[in-house]
Amino acid sequence: MNKNSFLHSYLYVFFLTAICLISLSGCQAASDNLINGSKQDDSLVNEDIQSKTDSSKEEKGKTFTAKIVRVVDGDTVKIKMTNGNEETVRLLLVDTPETVHPSKPVQPFGPEASKFTKDLMPAGSKVEVETGIGERDKYGRLLAYFYVDGKMVNKLLLEKGLARVAYVYAPNTKYLDEFEDIQKQAQKDEIGIWSIENYATSRGFDDSKSGEKSEEKTTVNSSCSNPKIKGNINSKGNKIYHIPSGQYYEITKPEEMFCTEHDAQDAGFRKSQR
Repeated sequence: MNKNSFLHSYLYVFFLTAICLISLSGCQAASDNLINGSKQDDSLVNEDIQSKTDSSKEEKGKTFTAKIVRVVDGDTVKIKMTNGNEETVRLLLVDTPETVHPSKPVQPFGPEASKFTKDLMPAGSKVEVETGIGERDKYGRLLAYFYVDGKMVNKLLLEKGLARVAYVYAPNTKYLDEFEDIQKQAQKDEIGIWSIENYATSRGFDDSKSGEKSEEKTTVNSSCSNPKIKGNINSKGNKIYHIPSGQYYEITKPEEMFCTEHDAQDAGFRKSQR
């Protein structure tokens, strides 16, 4: 082999080797980018899922324990702090009918709301308090959510139809969506304040309805000395009776009282589903 042929062969092998090495390096880089990109995408997806999971639930914030001094009305309570100071607390995002307002009459379901709150939080009992952001209203009252045995009092008032969602001011809107869902269910069931047509409004409670419940007389269809079954006619004219173990028995104002379910059914009432 002459020198020129040898040189040509050498150069051919050199360039062929270089091309192979470049190709392998490119493939490896592409592979690495693909793997790393996939891992990054997976990480982003996982972060997004976690973010959605975290934002879909509202966890109870920090609370402190206080002692109940007295319940003023359905949504206002006096408490004693651990340092001995007393505070007046207004329950956040809810409004119950008036019972002690100096210029308003006792409103329908106001006494029931007050009794419900008093029964949940009798004087001397302990309560968990979760304060709102900013903490106080223009009257200097603490703004808070109360918890008794792990259950939020604000929610329970809405569930029983004894309060409406109200006084919604940012940034204290933490549980607003949940509160509104609970209220919609109470409206659908036509219980408590929602059993009187056009009584609870976005502006408050209609005082013209204040005499409506007190003027109604309860008819006693008695074949016994102490009838317990409550018959109620809601705003749509539906006749429903409630037994003592029923969910809405305590907050129902009866138009008629019956001794037995058979008596109620004979009078055209149907049993409450709750």
